[in-house]
Amino acid sequence: MDEKELKKELARLKRMAVEIAGEIHDIVEDTLWVKYNELPILSAKIVDAIKEAEAFKEHHKL
Repeated sequence: MDEKELKKELARLKRMAVEIAGEIHDIVEDTLWVKYNELPILSAKIVDAIKEAEAFKEHHKL
């Protein structure tokens, strides 16, 4: 992969984390008392997504 492709992949990985954060935000803002049980699952997913993005960034020196 060239640098442009690497940066594009990093952006994709970061976007995945942001999308999960958006799901958490929506639950907290709109449906907390109904969907609160989804928060631990989404929290684990966001931690994994951020770790993946950070590892990719570090591995490719971006």
